[in-house]
Amino acid sequence: MKAILEAKNIVKYFGVDESKTYALKGVNLTAYYGEVLYIVGPSGSGKTTLLSIISGILRPNEGTVIVKDKDIWKMKDDDLADFRLNHIGFVFQDYHLFPKLTTTENVSIPLFLKRQNWDKSLKEAKYYLDVMGLGSKADLPVYKLSGGEQQRVAIARAIVSKPDILIFDEPTASLDGETGRQIISFVKEHLLTQDRTIIIVTHDSRIFEYANRILHMEDGKLKQTTNNHFGTEKNNTSVTQLEAQ
Repeated sequence: MKAILEAKNIVKYFGVDESKTYALKGVNLTAYYGEVLYIVGPSGSGKTTLLSIISGILRPNEGTVIVKDKDIWKMKDDDLADFRLNHIGFVFQDYHLFPKLTTTENVSIPLFLKRQNWDKSLKEAKYYLDVMGLGSKADLPVYKLSGGEQQRVAIARAIVSKPDILIFDEPTASLDGETGRQIISFVKEHLLTQDRTIIIVTHDSRIFEYANRILHMEDGKLKQTTNNHFGTEKNNTSVTQLEAQ
């Protein structure tokens, strides 16, 4: 198995002197191509902080993060922003959608940021909405969608740039059990490829069955690893064909 991401001795604290609080205490993590990796643990254990650091959003106080053989925290800010845009797709817990924009416009945002042609961006956005089963909602403002539908829009936006790493922060937190399972099952079956890794932070034991590995965090440290059967599910051919272009 080849590593796509390696985090080494990650330390993160907030505050100074007597008020200093450690969120991460020397965390080491490796993610491999073609796997679904979960990071689980109680609230306050450091899961979301770790997620933010490995995705290039939050700078660690100590340690290194190597993504595709690049030390991302040695990059200049503009280079890191471009790297995130091209290689990392992030699905936030609260979706971070623009409620009055259409679903297509929301999904197109990463492509607009890459200065891609407007019409081409909208066409690709509509394609990924079709992939997520939302083709009929392409022209609706997202505030008219259900929670599960908004989650799918957020996923479509995350994958439209064809990233190597897809990162989800509590993707089922605001969904009922069945909808959550359906979305994670869909993600693993259709979006996981041998050239992509999916990392999910969750405390939802109802979706643990979809993980290849589960890393357990507590008090800012990784305590143990649970290994499930490692293997890439059958991929959605049309997605793979588009991303190869």
